[in-house]
Amino acid sequence: MSKVHNFSAGPCILPNEVFEKSAESILNFNESGLSLIEISHRSADFVAVMEEAIQLVREVLNVPDSYEVLFLQGGASLGFLTAAYNLMGAHKTGGYLVTGAWAKKAAKEASFMGNSITIASSEDKNFNYIPKDYTLKNNIDYFHVTSNNTIFGTQIKNFYTGEIPLACDMSSDIFSRKINIEDFDLIYAGAQKNMGPAGTTLYICKKEILGKSSVPIPTMLDLKTHSDKDSMFNTPPVFPIYASMLNLRWLKKIGGLSYIEEQNEKKSELIYHQIDNSSLFLGTANKEDRSSMNVTFTLTNEALNETFNKMLVEANINGLKGHRSVGGFRASMYNAMPFESVSILVDIMKELENKKG
Repeated sequence: MSKVHNFSAGPCILPNEVFEKSAESILNFNESGLSLIEISHRSADFVAVMEEAIQLVREVLNVPDSYEVLFLQGGASLGFLTAAYNLMGAHKTGGYLVTGAWAKKAAKEASFMGNSITIASSEDKNFNYIPKDYTLKNNIDYFHVTSNNTIFGTQIKNFYTGEIPLACDMSSDIFSRKINIEDFDLIYAGAQKNMGPAGTTLYICKKEILGKSSVPIPTMLDLKTHSDKDSMFNTPPVFPIYASMLNLRWLKKIGGLSYIEEQNEKKSELIYHQIDNSSLFLGTANKEDRSSMNVTFTLTNEALNETFNKMLVEANINGLKGHRSVGGFRASMYNAMPFESVSILVDIMKELENKKG
């Protein structure tokens, strides 16, 4: 079968060795004669998987001992509510930087047990930039941001570092670049964008925030519940955690965040350079806020869309259609996306430019 170049926004592309080892585990896990998905999650074999996955998160992201690492469920959509519940303090108010559809949904969830204040929003320009000129007051318990916006192609480059606790939905760019964990009080990330298959959600939180909420928390949404039980209060999603562990092994082996950040910058620079030097393509995100994970662009002449799409199909390029909120095209380039695939896409863009530009 010819190679397919998968630029889909998610679920994510993973390294072939992760796919192969994950598939093997479904039939015969650790030479046990049993499938990974039929063994007890409390067996020694799976406990070892959970422990290694947590340890790899700590190593790759340089997570201090003062932080808890948890593999839970529910995706970022449940994380919106979980973050709000666990960070509500005396003001019963969360402050939100609204930079896209998911950030807007996160802000909505805080209103179910307290108040939600929009600190700043880029909705006035269809979320094509990251607001920067805002001031935080002491009337909020936490400040919530979304690090990367898959739909609109923007990414926060510099995070808030003040006294107010910072929460971040990092679903689509976690493990893609170096960050200072100690800048954050709570990070959560659905696996399916850059870590593993859909089904598990990573939480990294300061231990000191656990059990301090000013509102009653349902048992399953209380992070202390899961901290006390080492992510095994209930049956964990064993397959996504195992595949995420394999992916983190791969990331550590190839050089960790320093290496992958460099590679991700090379990939994004290649395609942005083509967009910026083309008469046919136009980037939709503000240049200083452009995402290295999700490149959004349109054709200046929509009559060429059909021609371009046909060329993409012939080159086995998949998943490039833009979200309906933006239109055009979106190239999602997660960690396992080879530079070769990006280069082939850029060659197609150049070919169209030469023919029609």
